[in-house]
Amino acid sequence: MTVPVLVLTIILGLLKLLVTCLPTDAVNWILSKFKIHSEISGANAIVTYDGNRLEGEDKVQVINYFNEAKFLKKNHIFPGNEQLFLHPENSGIPIMIDTKRGKNDVRLFVYIYDDHVDVVKQYKNKVVAYSLLSERLQERSRPVIRNLV
Repeated sequence: MTVPVLVLTIILGLLKLLVTCLPTDAVNWILSKFKIHSEISGANAIVTYDGNRLEGEDKVQVINYFNEAKFLKKNHIFPGNEQLFLHPENSGIPIMIDTKRGKNDVRLFVYIYDDHVDVVKQYKNKVVAYSLLSERLQERSRPVIRNLV
C-alpha cells in the first residue's frame, strides 16, 4: 500500500513542477488558443469594404490598428443574427477581413462607431462577437472608407 502512494506522490510532484515551471513560449501558445481577439498577420489577410479590396498602405494601416485595439467585452450573439448586432447609426456595411488561423478560415466583420468597434468573428461553425476600443481605428479608418465610397 505504501509503494503506490509513494509512486503517486512522486508523479503528482513532478506534474506540479512541470505545470508551474512551463517555458514562456509554451504558456504563450496555450493562452493564444483561448484568446478571443487574436492578432492578424498582414501577409495572409484580405481586407474588403463594400466589395472593394483594400491594398497597400490602407490594408496595413487597418490591420495594424485592429491588432493594437484593446479588448472591451464579449457580446452574446446567435449564428444567423449578425444583423441584429448592428447599432441603428451604422450604415450596415462592415470592413471584412478574411484570414487564416492555423488550418481554419476566419472571417471578421468590423463595425466602426464613434465610441467603440464591434467585431463579429466567424470560424468553423462558430460565431463570436466582441467590442474593442481603438481610437486610431475609429479616427483613421473612416477617411479611408469615405475615399472608397
